[in-house]
Formats: sequence, structure tokens, C-alpha cells
Amino acid sequence: MAERDRSALWLWAAVVVLIVGFLVIRAFYAGFDGVQFGDNDDAMRMVVVRDFLSGQNWFDHTQYRLNTPWGADMHWSRLVDVPIALLVLLARPLAGASAEIVAGWAWPTILLGVYIWLNGRLSQTLVGRVGLLPGMLIGAFSVITFGEFEFGRVDHHSVQIILTQLTVLFSIQALARPRAALWAGLAVATSLAIGTETLPVVVAAILVFGLLYILAPAQHAAVRWFGLAFGLGTVGHLLIALPPSLWFSPACDAISIVYAVAALAAGLGLAGLTVLPLNDRPWGLRLAAGAVAGAAVLALVVWLFPDCLGGPYASVDPWLVEHWLSGISEAKPLLAVLDSQPVYVVGATVPAILALAAALHAAWRNHGLVRSGWLILALMLAVILAVAFVQVRSIRITAAFLAPACAYWVVLARTRYLARTTIGTVLGLVGAWLGFAGVVWAGLAFLVGNALPSPAASEPPTVAVDRGACVAPAAYADLLGMPSTRIMTPVDLGAYVLLYTEHAVVSAPYHRNNRGLLDTFAFFNQPLEQGRAILDERGITLVVTCFALPEMEGIPQANEDSFVRLAAREALPDWLEEISDPEAPLTIYRVQPR
Repeated sequence: MAERDRSALWLWAAVVVLIVGFLVIRAFYAGFDGVQFGDNDDAMRMVVVRDFLSGQNWFDHTQYRLNTPWGADMHWSRLVDVPIALLVLLARPLAGASAEIVAGWAWPTILLGVYIWLNGRLSQTLVGRVGLLPGMLIGAFSVITFGEFEFGRVDHHSVQIILTQLTVLFSIQALARPRAALWAGLAVATSLAIGTETLPVVVAAILVFGLLYILAPAQHAAVRWFGLAFGLGTVGHLLIALPPSLWFSPACDAISIVYAVAALAAGLGLAGLTVLPLNDRPWGLRLAAGAVAGAAVLALVVWLFPDCLGGPYASVDPWLVEHWLSGISEAKPLLAVLDSQPVYVVGATVPAILALAAALHAAWRNHGLVRSGWLILALMLAVILAVAFVQVRSIRITAAFLAPACAYWVVLARTRYLARTTIGTVLGLVGAWLGFAGVVWAGLAFLVGNALPSPAASEPPTVAVDRGACVAPAAYADLLGMPSTRIMTPVDLGAYVLLYTEHAVVSAPYHRNNRGLLDTFAFFNQPLEQGRAILDERGITLVVTCFALPEMEGIPQANEDSFVRLAAREALPDWLEEISDPEAPLTIYRVQPR
């Protein structure tokens, strides 16, 4: 191995160890015996992996203990289940019953290493070897990194960030090596197959190669490779994700014939445009041809699948959209979440805006393929940022773009500092290092938020535990010792009951389970006699809740004879017999027979 390669490897290892060290310290202070999978999706992912290892069919996406007793369909991809399942199998001989915990720590750590390595590759590609250190180091000090690659984070968002990095890297490499665009097309197709959250990345990638077709005839080979790989790759993912009986069943929220047709039409359209005899004609003709092709693809998809004009959640019951989905913070516009989550929003958004400015600055100061590479990064980042201002969940994808941009400004500031040491160049160098570190902006937002006067609470807190206690493994010890049964829980408790026990539940926060979600909200918020009819129909024997959950405050329209209102007044009927310790985080009620 060359000396330069060894130095890059040692640098990568040092940065990984540093970031993992921070995560270990944070886990230590949080308590290693506390929450192991802190998000609903992480908990449910481990449930799905466990079922897969227990023999559930690859094509069977039903969660049989959800929407009890009938089961509910999940829209997740098996692609993420496979590596986690392999880690569980590898850990079982040594860890035994704790194999899932080991896998839950190992998987995000592995992905963190890949993420930091790709940060280095992107920085080296656009900035040179001098960009390796700032690209690897500062890019890792992001609130997104610490959120999406922390221990127990086994959901698919980190995988999608890495696939976005690969899309950007191969798109840039395709400027000099057209066949690299094939890998860009496969990366973006795979990210779409894993989850529709990366639709903005798909749009950005198509826009990049569409502009290459219009403005750079010399890059038409790359456009052709991308179009074929994206279109055929998406179709391939459809074939391996669903059984043949569902290949032609439309779905707007996951890989289906909808996205296969759209991707195939768009990909073949891009490839077909490159064979038209327009290379030597004015770029306006290619723009017109591209516009006609794009309009035809859009018209085809709308004509075949008009229901998807309502978005991925078109099949969700309107009541749930109004009273449940509308309250999910990551589905809201970025500025609408600023008041409730200032630390995350500021820590994630400011570095992304700075990265866009740095990329545009680099494009302005460079020429040739380097300029084109920076423009590709800037265009894709601009699309993702624009979508994030409409729906904040997209902000996490910006982590894929930070490293080369921050490396560029750090290297530029360092060059100016070495040429002339002044207060201005010193501050410029320090600012370049700190400006892209999301944790710095998050810390400032935290300090400012604490310094500002907070509005007086209208009522004193009435619960003695927080959400962490509700979802910690220890809270489920009593339930674990009971025979398997059917349970009614608040929506945000369902995934943890499935993870830590063998019981079945009515709902968890997954939108395809319309009936389970509607019945759950009805039980807790409608007159309790109506709620009891739901329990009887489903054969529910236990009601389990945690009063620290915001859900237990009820919806504004909750009936005065509903569970949430009666429980607040300690006036629940006798047929709900409380059998849990009053000091326990979870409150368990046995449903007495009529």
C-alpha cells in the first residue's frame, strides 16, 4: 500500500475512533441500561428483523402482531433488514439474548465508518488531498451525524445518506469516466427502493443529468448510462421487493409499479434523448426535446396513477391526516419546527446553507471539470434544501453534501492565513473550521434558547416520568412475564411492546394501518363505551399506557367520557382494573369481562 493511502487510512481510523468515542461518552451519561432503540422506527426495525430471522418470507411484509388480531402491512424494504439480520446471527454465539443489542450498536457504527470514508473521497475529488482532514473531521461533527449514526439507530435514513453520497460522487466522476454514471443511477434507484424520502435526491439526480444532456453534448454517454441504470435498476428493485402477484399493484408510499414505470420512462427518456441528432444543434433545441420528454413522462404517470397526485400518504384516512399526520414534526415545514426543535433545526440547516454558498463559490473560482463537479453538488444540495423548507425530514440528507464544501473553505482560509497572518485571516480560518460544525450551531441555539425567557406554564406538570422511561426495556418487565395477549396502547407505545414482549398491539405509528390507528384514537378519545366495543371486537384483554406520552393528553375534541379525560380525573370505570405498580412508568389495566 502506498504511503499516501496508508496516511489516509490512518486519518480515517482516527476520525472514526474520535466520533465513536463521543457517542460512547454520550451513551454512558445517558445510562447504558436505558433506551436501546430510542425511536419508534428503530424499535420496529428490530421487530421486523427478528420476524425475518424467525422464518418470515422475504416477500411477506405483514406485521402479524400489529392491528391485532388481523395484522398490518408494512411498507419497508428488506434491503436494510439483511445486514442487520446477519449481524444478529454473527453475535448470537457470543452475545446470546443480547445479540440484537450488539447488532444495534454495530450496524450504525459500520455505517458511520462508510459515511466518514465517503466524506473523504468527495473532499479529495473536489478539493484534493489537502481536503481530507477537514472533510472527514468537520463533516462528522454534524447534529445529523450524531442523530442518524448513534448507537441503536437501525432505521434506514443513514443508509439513504450514504447512497446519496455515492450518487454525488459517481455523478462527478462520470464527467471524466462516463460509465461511473451507471453506479450513480443504481445508487439513486436503490435509495428510492429503500424509502420514498429520497424522492428529492431522485429529482435532483435527474435534473443534473438532464442539464448535462442540454448543456454538455460531450457528456451524453454519461447521461445514457445513468438513464439506463436508474430505469432498469428501479424495475429490478421492484422484482426483488415484491412477489409477482403484487408487481402490478400500485402503491404511492413504497417501491411499486408506480415508481418502476416512472423511473423506467424517465431513464429510457434520458437515454433516448442522447441518440437524437441534436448534438451539433443549438442547446435550445435540446432543451425543447427534454421538456417534451419530461412532460410526456409526467403525463404518463399521472394518467396511469392519478391517486398518487396526493403524495405518498394518499391512501391515509383523511381524519388521520388531519389529527395525526399533521402533527408529526418531520412532515412539517422547516420554519414551523424551529420553535419546538431549535437545536436540531439550527444545527442542521446553517451548515447546509453555508455548504451551498461554499459550493457556489468554488464553482465560480474553478474551471473545467472541477467547476462542473461543484455545480453538480450545488444543484443537488439546493434541491434538497428547498424541499427541506417544505418538509423538514429532508434536512438530514444534506449531511451527504457538507464535507467537500467545508473542506474547500477551510483549505482556502488556511492558504490565506499562511500567506499573511492577520486577525482577519486567523478569524477566517477559525470560522471556516467551526462554521460547518453543526454541533457548534446546535450549542449556540441551545444557549440562546436557555437565555430567552420561556413562557409560563399554564399548569404544573402532572407526570413524574418522561418518554425515555416509557420506552426503556426495564419498563416492560411486568408485561414480559405475562402470557401473550392482545393489548391496546397509545400509538407511540406500540412498537416497544412488540420489541420487548411477545404481545400483540392494535397500532404503532405506521400509516398503512388505517384501521388500527383509527381504533386507537377512538378508544382513547371517544366515549369509553364506544371504546369498549372496540376492545370486545378485537379480543383485547389489557390496556397499557404511559401518561408521560403527549398522546395521553388527548386530541382537543376528546369526549369528556373518554379514556384520556376519565383517567386524568381518576374516574375510569371498574371494568378497567389497574394491576401495575403506581410508581411504574407503564400503567397496566386488565379488561374485565362484561
